[in-house]
Amino acid sequence: MDTPFFELRNISKYFARVVANKDISFSIQRGEVLALLGENGAGKSTVMKILYGLYKADEGQIFMDGKEQKISSPRDAMALGISMIQQHFSLVNAHTVTENIVLGNVHGVIDYDKCRREVEDLSKQYGFDIPVDAKIADLAVGVQQKVEILKALYLKTSLLIMDEPTAVLTPQESETLMQFVKDYTSRGNSVIFITHKMKEVMEVADRIIVMRNGRLTGDLTADETSEVELARLMMGKEMVVAKREENEGDRDRKVCLELQNVTVRHRGALPVLNDLSFQIMEGEIFGVAGVSGNGQEELCEVICGALPVSSGRVFLKGRDITSTSVRERISLGIGYVPVDRYRDAMVGEMTLAENMMLKTSFDRKWTDHGFLNRKKLYEYTLKAIKDFEIKAPGPDAQIRGLSGGNQQKVILAREVNNAGEMLVMDQPTRGLDLGAINNIHTNILEERRKGKSILLVSTELSEIFELCDRIAVIYKGAFMGIYRHDELTTERIGLLMAGYKEEKGA
Repeated sequence: MDTPFFELRNISKYFARVVANKDISFSIQRGEVLALLGENGAGKSTVMKILYGLYKADEGQIFMDGKEQKISSPRDAMALGISMIQQHFSLVNAHTVTENIVLGNVHGVIDYDKCRREVEDLSKQYGFDIPVDAKIADLAVGVQQKVEILKALYLKTSLLIMDEPTAVLTPQESETLMQFVKDYTSRGNSVIFITHKMKEVMEVADRIIVMRNGRLTGDLTADETSEVELARLMMGKEMVVAKREENEGDRDRKVCLELQNVTVRHRGALPVLNDLSFQIMEGEIFGVAGVSGNGQEELCEVICGALPVSSGRVFLKGRDITSTSVRERISLGIGYVPVDRYRDAMVGEMTLAENMMLKTSFDRKWTDHGFLNRKKLYEYTLKAIKDFEIKAPGPDAQIRGLSGGNQQKVILAREVNNAGEMLVMDQPTRGLDLGAINNIHTNILEERRKGKSILLVSTELSEIFELCDRIAVIYKGAFMGIYRHDELTTERIGLLMAGYKEEKGA
């Protein structure tokens, strides 16, 4: 058999008493696409950071073409032709595309025109068609990712590591990226990509490495496995997939939430929400699809009372709540799972029990003769731990000690209980593993069955299609249209997300 391009042998990494990686061994050949799968905390990113030189392995060896290499820093990795594109881009918004690509890679007196031509040629070579003089701040997210890739290609990279490469892309942009991966590897280069999207894995990967609890549980070729087997290897058990049931018509279903001509405009700027009007019925999941940053967060904050409207009205069960406070809306039965749990949804130093009563601490149900009824709060939290399958030592554990998926389950448990009428969720499964996602989907569908109205914002189209009864596509603060879930295809929704209007009768 040919000598592997890169090989990792018995790699182990420990953080205090936590085993991040234990005896990890795998290889990648030239021209191969290797997918790295695993739940949150499985050790995928750690082993890739060891290969890229951001971490140093406590045990094990790395070989290139059969020769052992010492990779102590990203500089060492780049000298061997390894580049890593992180999930969060490392671009300078105020600089042009060319300036970002040559930044740190060209020394001495810079011949800018020569660099510009090199970047332009490289862009054309891979069919990227990027405006090399444009500022990063003026580019769409998908184009920014291409700039990140060009930065790696400019360094003559032969092994490209990509962490969740399609997390913020439209379906069309994802297809373009997958085509690049195929084109790039056809030239003898190699790609390792970390993802949780099974469709991408099965479409583009030659081989799949599966990790669980810091160890290797599978090393398979894509044509000898299936999504069901990969899920079992990732989780260690069979997964019962949550499925949406069709509503029995619209009879007797009343309007729960209504927005009438809502506009939000910050002084001297374009509207972040522009003349939005829609209704959400009882027992309906209303999805909002779109690329991040097109007004989704502002829409959620308007409904929850955190952001005042410039014009328009908001109604809950026929009552005008446009001017009511956040606290009043909590009392009226609106629950909110925000996009950034660390910033807006939890206090890391507090216990699970304290976080569970965080938004209803003013409610008298928690007090007994003016004192906090800890027994009642603990029983309430224990029930949430059981119902939502939260992996935690108990109600007294600090929430910051939990994994991201379990933190999200605590927040969802609290907001589901707060949401007597309406549950608003902004990217509730972002960054979570397959098991946590399925648990959250199951709970969302259970609330729908109970007759609650749900607004679900997501950039994951598979999530939108699986859960939602109707789907609105948002672009620059305006709806491109509202559709039944069976009226849209991936291609059609992708074009709408990119701002292409549909012709009437087309």
